[in-house]
Amino acid sequence: MEDIINRGGGTVSFRLYNADENDGLAATDVPVYRDGLCYTVSAGSVVSLKPGESLTLYPRCYHEFFVPEESGPVLIGEVSMCNDDNTDNRFYEPLGRFPTVEEDEPAYRLLCTEYPKAAR
Repeated sequence: MEDIINRGGGTVSFRLYNADENDGLAATDVPVYRDGLCYTVSAGSVVSLKPGESLTLYPRCYHEFFVPEESGPVLIGEVSMCNDDNTDNRFYEPLGRFPTVEEDEPAYRLLCTEYPKAAR
């Protein structure tokens, strides 16, 4: 389970589907938990969060998120119970764990894979 919180700025939107038994997109209604309230939307519906709102995604929920062009920048946060994208909620299109970034500044904080090897 994961909570996605719009911490500020504009609006962030999510297109939601359930996974079917073969891990494809199901045509079934999707339960939506926004700010602790539950309701149901049709498969492929878009749910939008304004600043301060949150969305809880349960296992086997595919989601695509985007910021509408007219919205402007958004700051979002994610809180996951066990961030396992294979059995938890998931992206339908495969994504790498870390995006490719062209660095133009020295690292301020290192990722766990960026520390130098320890001397033996």
